[in-house]
Amino acid sequence: MTRLLLLTLLTAVAAFPLEAQEFIPLWPESAMPNSKGLKRPEVIVNERILQVETPGMYVFLPSAKQNTGSAVVICPGGGYERLAYVSAGLELAKWLNTLGVNAFVLKYRLPNSPDLKVRHIAPLQDAQRAMRVVRSNAARWAIDPAKIGVLGTSAGGHLASTLGTHSEDVSAIGDSLDAVSFRPDFMILVSPVVSMGVFAHAGSRENLLGAGPSAELRAAYSNESRVTPATPTCFLVHAFDDRVVPVQNSLMFYRALVDKGISSSLHVFPEGDHAIALRGNPGSTELWTALGEMWLKEKGFISGPSGPGK
Repeated sequence: MTRLLLLTLLTAVAAFPLEAQEFIPLWPESAMPNSKGLKRPEVIVNERILQVETPGMYVFLPSAKQNTGSAVVICPGGGYERLAYVSAGLELAKWLNTLGVNAFVLKYRLPNSPDLKVRHIAPLQDAQRAMRVVRSNAARWAIDPAKIGVLGTSAGGHLASTLGTHSEDVSAIGDSLDAVSFRPDFMILVSPVVSMGVFAHAGSRENLLGAGPSAELRAAYSNESRVTPATPTCFLVHAFDDRVVPVQNSLMFYRALVDKGISSSLHVFPEGDHAIALRGNPGSTELWTALGEMWLKEKGFISGPSGPGK
C-alpha cells in the first residue's frame, strides 16, 4: 500500500465505543464501489448496527509479546439485515486476542441500503477489501500474510464462506490494493448460513438476494456448490437443534470440502440452538472454543508468538 493510500484510509480513524484501538475505513471517500453517493447516518439499536454509514474495520491487536503473526477478519451475523457487532464481533475479537491472534471486526454494508446499485455484491466487496487492507499492512502489524483467516457467525458465516469460495474480484477500484490477494488462508464458521437453496435461512436469502431471486442467483450464492480444490481449510461449528439455520448448511459444506480433498474440521453438538456463544453454552457445546484453538495450532496458524517481544 502506498503511503498516500494508507493516509487516506486512516483519515477517518475513530474510537469504537467498546475498547477498539482504531477504526480503519475500507474505501477512499470518493472511490467506494457500488454506491450511488447517498449519505446515510449510522443507526445502532440494542448493540446492533442497522445502517452502515462508513464500511470499515475495528482493530484489536494482541500485545507484541503474545502476537503469533496470525490474523482473522470477523464478519458479524445478523441475517444480512443488521450487524450483531458485540456478541458476534467484539467478543470474538477479544477471544482471538487471548490466543495471540490479531482481530479485525468488519463493518460491512448491508444489502438493504438504499445507497447500493447492486445489493448482493456489497458485503463481498467490503470483505474482499478488508482482506486486502489487512494483508497489505502485514508488516505494520507483524502479521504473516499467509496466516490471515476469516470468521463468521450465522449470516456472517455466509459472507465468510463466500469470501473463501468466490474467486471473482468484485472489489477492484484501480488502486494499489487491487494487486493484493483477498483469499483467506482459513475459515472459521459458527452456525453458518451456507446455502441459498432448500436449507437456506429465508430471511438471509431475501435480505441478500431480494424477494424471489432467480434460480441462477440462488445457485451462485449457495457456497457448498462453489468449493474447489483452492478453497481454504475450514473449522465448522453447528448445533443439531438449531431451529434458525438448519445444520444441513454445515453438513453440506463439509461434504463439499471432503469431496475436494480439503482437510477441515466439523463439530455438530447436540444442543446450542442458534445461540452458540463464547461461553455459557449447554453441555459439550462449551468446548467449541477450546477445539477451535487446538485446530488453529494443529494447522500451524498459531504455532507461536512472532512479535518483537517473544
